[in-house]
This record gives sequence, C-alpha cells and structure tokens, in this order.
Amino acid sequence: MPMNLPPNSMKRLFIISNRLPIQLVRQESTVQLLESAGGLATALKSYLQAQDRSSFEPDEVVWVGNADFSRELWEEFQQSKRSTGTFKIEPLWLDDDVNDGFYNGLSNSTIWPLFHYFPSFAEFKEPNWQAYQQANTVFADRLAELYQPDDVLWVQDYHLMLLPAMLRERCPEATIGFFLHIPFPSFEVYRMLPNRWREGLLQGMLGADLIGFHTNDYVQHFEKSVQRLLGIESKLRFVQIPNRPVRVDLFPISIDYERFNSSYRLPGVMAEREAIHQQLQGNKLLFSVDRLDYTKGVLNRLQGYEKFLENHPEWHGKINFVMVVVPSRSEITSYGERKQMIEENIGRINGRFATVSWQPLVYQYRSLSFEQLCAYYTACDVALITPIRDGMNLVAKEFIASRQDEQGVLILSEVAGAAAELGEALLINPTDRVGMALAIEEALSMPVKTQAERIKRMQTRIREYDVVQWADDFLTQLFNAKAQQNQWEVRLLNVALRKELMDNYQKAQKRLLLLDYDGTLVPFAKFPDLARPSERVIELLSELANVPQNRIVIISGRDKKTLENWFGSLSIQLVAEHGAAVRLPDGNWQENPEAFLPEWRSNIQQAMNLAVQRCPGTFVEEKTHSLAWHYRNTGADLGFAQSRELIDTLHGLTGHQLQVIDGNKVVEVRVTGVDKGSVASRLASDDQYDFILAIGDDRTDEDMFRTLADRAITIKVGQQKTLARYSLPDTGAVLSFLQRFTSMDTPPNVELTPNPHLASA
Repeated sequence: MPMNLPPNSMKRLFIISNRLPIQLVRQESTVQLLESAGGLATALKSYLQAQDRSSFEPDEVVWVGNADFSRELWEEFQQSKRSTGTFKIEPLWLDDDVNDGFYNGLSNSTIWPLFHYFPSFAEFKEPNWQAYQQANTVFADRLAELYQPDDVLWVQDYHLMLLPAMLRERCPEATIGFFLHIPFPSFEVYRMLPNRWREGLLQGMLGADLIGFHTNDYVQHFEKSVQRLLGIESKLRFVQIPNRPVRVDLFPISIDYERFNSSYRLPGVMAEREAIHQQLQGNKLLFSVDRLDYTKGVLNRLQGYEKFLENHPEWHGKINFVMVVVPSRSEITSYGERKQMIEENIGRINGRFATVSWQPLVYQYRSLSFEQLCAYYTACDVALITPIRDGMNLVAKEFIASRQDEQGVLILSEVAGAAAELGEALLINPTDRVGMALAIEEALSMPVKTQAERIKRMQTRIREYDVVQWADDFLTQLFNAKAQQNQWEVRLLNVALRKELMDNYQKAQKRLLLLDYDGTLVPFAKFPDLARPSERVIELLSELANVPQNRIVIISGRDKKTLENWFGSLSIQLVAEHGAAVRLPDGNWQENPEAFLPEWRSNIQQAMNLAVQRCPGTFVEEKTHSLAWHYRNTGADLGFAQSRELIDTLHGLTGHQLQVIDGNKVVEVRVTGVDKGSVASRLASDDQYDFILAIGDDRTDEDMFRTLADRAITIKVGQQKTLARYSLPDTGAVLSFLQRFTSMDTPPNVELTPNPHLASA
C-alpha cells in the first residue's frame, strides 16, 4: 500500500552519495574517525543539529556511500564500538576497476565536464558507462536490503543519476528524492551524450518522487530534455510519467549562516585576521579560494587581474591578490595540467609586475582550516569568485555571511548558480578580462555605505533561506509530491467498487462502449497514418463486438475513409471527425449536413499552411469536415508558441459557425456544434442501456465526459485535469482494462484512479 506519512514523521532518513561524510585513518595502534568538512556533509549536519527549526525529526539518519577505507579498517573500528558521529554509516566497497570507470571515468570525465559546458573535455567511453551502471546497481542492491517501510531515500548528485529508477524497481512504494548539485545543461549540450546514456540518465532521475535543482534555468533545461528525448510533457513543475507525476523544482542550497556570521568574533579568526592585516601593511586585499578545477575560471581570473594591473599602474604596490587553490582530483590528467598552467601564469604575472618590496600575487596550493578561511573572508576588501560555470558556489554565500562588519565587495560570475540570489554583487562575465578589470576597479572605489547596503540585503536573503530551510523545504516538497501521487496513482478505488464495476458489466443486458482512438487504443505516432491499429486492438474489439449485449463505438477525430479502412470489417459502429459522419449498423455512412461548410476552408487552410512554413516539422491534415494543424513533430517550445499565434489568427477568421479546437499537439477547425458530446449523447439515448463506458484522452473527449457524467463510467487516459470520473495511465492500461471484460472470470489487475478534480468540476 502507498505510504501515508504524517507531515512531520519518517522512520529513517537515508542520505545516499558517492562519498561518505567520514574518513578512517590509523594512528599508531588505533583507528581514528575524521568527519568530512565537505559542503554536503556540513550542510546536512547543520540541518540535523537545528531540529528546533525543522519540520522533520527522523528516528535515525543513515548515510550510505562509497568507502575510501578498507573493509578491515571498518571492521576494526566497529569492534571499538565508538560513535560514527552525526550519521549512522553504511559503507559500500566497489571493485577497483568499477570504481575507476564510475568515478574517474563517466562521473568526472564525462558528466562533470559536459554539464559544466566543457564538451571538449568530455570522454565517451562505453566501459565507463558500464562501470557507472554497475556502481549504481551496487548502491541499489544494498539499499534494497536496508530499506524498511516509511524510510525516506534522498539520493545526492551526478554520480548516482541512475539510482532513483533502480530503487523504484526494487522498492516501488518508497519515498525517493534526488538532488543534483551541479548544473543541468541546455538540451543542445545534453544531447551530445550517446542515445542510451542520455535517455538512461533521464529515466533514472525520473524514478524519484521529487527532483531538485539549484536554479530555475536548470529545471527548465531538464524539462526540455525530457520532452525532446523521452516525449514526456511537464506541466506546473510536474513531469507526467506513466503511473505517477514526478515533481521537479528549484531548491538553491545554502550554508549555515549563523556559523559563518558568528565566526567574525571567534578568537582564532580574529588572531588570523590581525596577522593578515599586519602582513598587508595597509594594502588592499583581493581574495579567492577554489578547488583545482577547470570550471572555476582560475586562468581567466588571473588574466582579468593582469589586465587591471596593466590599466591601473597607480595601484601597483597597494594591492595584493591572495589566490588559494585547494587540491582536487589529482588522479585525472586534465587537473594536473590545469595546475601547471595556473602556476606558470602566476609566475609570469609576478615576474612582470613584482618589485623588490611588492608581490602582486600570493599563491597557496593547499586546504585552509575553518579559522583561516573565515579570516581571509573577513580581512579582504574584495572577494573575486568567477567560475566559468558552477551549480551554486557556496563560497560566495560564505563570504557574505561572514561579514559581520558589513564591509567588503563580492565580484561574482553571472553564470554561477548563486548569482540568481546575490544580485547585489558585481556580476561579471567570467571570460571578459576587461569587464573583470573594470569590476575590480569599481569594487576598490565603492563607498563603505554602499558596501554595507549591498551586504545587508544579501545577508538577509541568505539568513532567511539557510541550509536548514533548504533541507526542510526539500523534504516538505518531497512529502507533498508523494501526497500528490497518492491522488493520481493508478490503483483500484477499493475491492468493493472494483467488484461492483465488473458485476454491473456482467449483469447488464445492453451495454454501450464509446472508445476514442488516438491516444486511447493506440499511442500517438509521428504521423497520423503510422498509428495503425495493432492485431491486439483488432482482436480485442472483435471479441467485445461479438458479445450480443455489447454495442461498440469508435468515436474519433479521424476521417471516415481511414476508419472504414481499418475497422470496416468489424461489427462495430464508427464515428468520424468528432461526429461529422456516423457509420450506421447497415454499413452506410450518414453525413451530418450541418458539418459541411465548404466556403470556410480556403482562408483557414491558408493560415495553417503559413504556420507550416514558419514551424518546420508541422503539417496540415485535411478531412472532409475539418482541418487540423499538427505540431507533434516540432520542438515543444516552438510548436506551442506557433499554436498560440495560429489560434489567435483563426479566431479572427472564424465566426460563430466555426469552432477552433486546441487539442493534444493539434489545432483543429470544425463546425460549431459538431462534437463528441453531441453524438455521444445521441448514441446513449438510442436505447435503454444499463451500462455505458466512455474512454478518451484529449480535450475533445471532455465534451463526451460532460454530457455523460450522470449516466456513464468515464475514464481519462493520462493524468491531465479532466471531468472523467477515473483515469488510466496509458494505452497499454486501457487495453488491459478492456481485456478484463472479455474474460470476466479472471480478476482484473488494472487499477483505476479516482479523479481528484471530479468533486470540484
């Protein structure tokens, strides 16, 4: 059964990431545990320690990750029965070759560069993809062993993009969240991945109930890729996959604001800051700190500073730039090469501008302690944070939070995720050396009052949405997404109602089954002619039609010639073009005279043809009584925009006699009053039916649902808002559902969803 958690209850919270938040090291005869200072570990630790501000209090927090210590060391540590700190630890050990292909290979030599817009750095090696799949499978298998009902699984970052779907397969009812801590690239960049990889990663992420990103741009890029590659639409931040909607939203990760703000007066920070000021001897301080990574824009930053020194000789001897580069991924060749280039440029710039008494650049290749980091944050006049691409960049937020003195200027890359929140910073293009030099000049001359005004506004924003609020927001929306799924989930109402529905069918002496075609009995195809009925559809309709009590009607927007060609041999009734023509029981077609107005076609067709010229991939379908412009085969954004323009044009061309229908990737014009509702009502009134079933997927079927609301079982295919009583996820579920009527002795296994909008419709 689906989980139905109270709003502030969970059994255990599983944090799942590639790396664990601890390290084990041997010191003499004992094994020591060191807690990680990494961003995610620190963020979640801060969240869990602020339970007075959070809405959730799990019984236990379990961190599952890839261990960088041996099994023997772990077993020895466990025997000591000492605490693992804030989190219960569940380590995994990957085979060395698998780990190399998974971590150094696909994760950091393919996904990382590509998602940060460095496609020339990306490698596309099949063994790495296989290793990535294997590593994610190891995680999934272990978590399936650990999982218990009411546990919450929160998967972190790009190393584990396949994991949510693997967990969904193993634990179908689980509450699963996924958060991507790096950018999600535009579709044109993402599509550079091989077909199987790019579709597999998207489907993997869609195994979650909630997918989180840092910014709205990343959300939109993801939705666009899902639409273009998987053909799945998203509406109102929900991706409508079969069986359930997946929530997609932005949650800009933040920091422990109070920790950094209060650091200003820590004795260790004050002492370090005083030492820095003494060394500066009155010079202005420019400061930056980054991991060693080509995405951080260190070389561009050096060139921007060099341009500033070229343009402003009056600052020579009066400013120092302290650049700290933290070692990272030294085992990857491109990182070692990047370090060499950075050091060569630093040597060149110092050689060009330094004097006996002044060195413009001070370079440190090392990690900083918390006290040292905060001392530099609070001692500098300008923080220069200019990544070429960054998912968020918490350094910018740390700098702002630490400035209890409300002084200092932040120069920030406009393509860092943090730029969306820190608009009072001096935002620059990180590749623009001249622009960077101008920003440094502006920062150094900014009045103290202006600095304080900007800092205070940014501090307010970070304080109100700190790391506690970030985690709380994500978990709240995760439970909300699950609750939304429980409203839409494809399941039987209950055993009694299921039995009642089938019993009513079996007892009925006269039954009417009204079935739409495209999107109901067959999936949509690229072109209408390709959506031919399968053998299964023909056999199923034939079996239903051969039951004496049944009257089967295909009620479609298709033209009569096509319907006759496909279904003419069956003992079923056909309704073409939404009711413009009806095939009588004797096989003859009866035209609706009101549906034929030949004088309107020319202007309408001209407008639609113009839309085809403006929107490649679209086409016009000519029917006897209507015209339809299809835009299923063009880009979603372009097609939708053009459809709005066409609809506006058509409304100007049509009078009260014509109706413009905004359908599922189609705009259709037909005569007013000719619709599925009218013909369905007429068919339902032909006889004394004691069982009426109507199934459809499109907006045109809503007319049918409306007119039959009080006397039929109405079912919507898909998960859009509808007047139908129930819903089924897709055409496969429809066929399985109808199959049950041909074998009443077999208990039905296709489940219906109660329509949550019916009560309010």
